[in-house]
Amino acid sequence: MEARISGKEYTMNILNGISLGVVVALIPSALVGQLMTAIKGFFPYATTIIMMTSFAMSLLPIITGVCVSLYFKLNPIQISAVAIAAMVGSGVMQAGNGTFILKGTGDIINTGLTIALAVWIALLIGDRLKDFTMLLLPLLVIVIAGGIGMAVLPYVKMIATTIGLMISHITSLQPLLMGTLMGICFAVLIVSPISSVGIATAIGLAGIGSGSANLGITAGSFMLAVYGSSVNPIGTSFAHFIGSPKIQMGNMLKKPLLFLPVCINAGIMGFIGAILHIGGNSMSAGFGFSGLIGPMAAYAGMNKNIMSIIILVLIFVILPVLLAYISRHIFVEKLRWIRPEDVLLDIK
Repeated sequence: MEARISGKEYTMNILNGISLGVVVALIPSALVGQLMTAIKGFFPYATTIIMMTSFAMSLLPIITGVCVSLYFKLNPIQISAVAIAAMVGSGVMQAGNGTFILKGTGDIINTGLTIALAVWIALLIGDRLKDFTMLLLPLLVIVIAGGIGMAVLPYVKMIATTIGLMISHITSLQPLLMGTLMGICFAVLIVSPISSVGIATAIGLAGIGSGSANLGITAGSFMLAVYGSSVNPIGTSFAHFIGSPKIQMGNMLKKPLLFLPVCINAGIMGFIGAILHIGGNSMSAGFGFSGLIGPMAAYAGMNKNIMSIIILVLIFVILPVLLAYISRHIFVEKLRWIRPEDVLLDIK
């Protein structure tokens, strides 16, 4: 590839590729995970489906490596090398007892950095190796980019650790303020390269803090889906809340003004969640509406009656959707600060 790529285009290709990889790797589990868990008692194959979709989640680094490479129009050899380097540098692959274990989805920030370096090396080498390209390019990309990714992984993880410590202080605040700030924090995290689930698990977020975090994510998810409903296919719009709004990561960083309505809606829903004492646990926080994990965790701490179900539908669906349309009317139709095209997802 001889054409020069600007720094902005290079960055957007990386972010858009990661966003697309998140859709491919994580949404299958989000769609069927809770359902399969609920029916595995009388549907034995459900366990196999859970295993397959969980395996897909652990392949997130390699899938994002492929997606990013396609944005750069790399050839098959380059794509394969970048994808393997991403897997190596992500931290998802861990050695144990003479074999390898796949654990989690890896550190998305480090995965992105590894991919960015791997793509740069692949483009730099190009066809300079002539007949030895097939032999040497994969080796150089994997060893250099993957090796550097492994080396910096512990330091990159410190970013998430520091953010987690900062967020953990919010839990000591007055409940309504805590709920508002928790909703905002996790709505921002879910559209960033940082794992909202990883942060929630690391700080042991539970109770009202967990519920408010999920409601904040839910509010942001529905808002982004509604904002882009006129330019994105219906399936893509659904992916924001059924799957993950992280698919908008590239657009959010390209148009930072989008964070304003996201934070407003997330803060409102976090505040309402705190008023209604909507709870959750450390394993459910950070998912939002995805896979119905947030609503189901909240229901587990409520009285098992029809009123609880009505409240859940109200705060996890009706109010976030209503806020999304009000927000669109203000920011898109009246103020015109944001255009539907700002949240367009090009997945072709």
